[in-house]
Amino acid sequence: MTPPRHATPAHHPGSRSALDLPAATHSYLARAAASLREAMTTPEVPMRYACAHVAALRATAALLAARATPAPAPRRGRQQRNAWVLLAEVAPELAEWASFFAAGAAKRAAAESGSRRAVTEREADDLVRDADRFLGLVEESLGMTRHVPLQEHLPCSVHPAPVSRSA
Repeated sequence: MTPPRHATPAHHPGSRSALDLPAATHSYLARAAASLREAMTTPEVPMRYACAHVAALRATAALLAARATPAPAPRRGRQQRNAWVLLAEVAPELAEWASFFAAGAAKRAAAESGSRRAVTEREADDLVRDADRFLGLVEESLGMTRHVPLQEHLPCSVHPAPVSRSA
């Protein structure tokens, strides 16, 4: 599954200014950025994938903390919904991203368990870039300034090849 390329966040009508966001939102955003930095700096491929996925999950938690309204306690037999399902409900403009990251949850679990065959280096590096882009979209949808993409911290193997300029 490929990540959405054209998704732009709509400013949520009920959203507040960045200064009015709950402390939990700021905390989750900081933790998402820390996970993303860890993903970018770890040489271990499975850990890179897992940390990038966790960064996206924490960015989702930040958005849910800001936008979600508490629901009544679930009735017996009612199925729990995961963060990706909740993200699609609370932020429909990010539903494609929710589906994308939900599809990678099993790979993340395998990577976290230490499987060296769970993901390829390319998949890990792509997910780092996608998580970085997603974090920026979440920040923007919360009315914040997007962080500067952290591309300069990625290992050499994930930098795009230089474009040759013919005269």
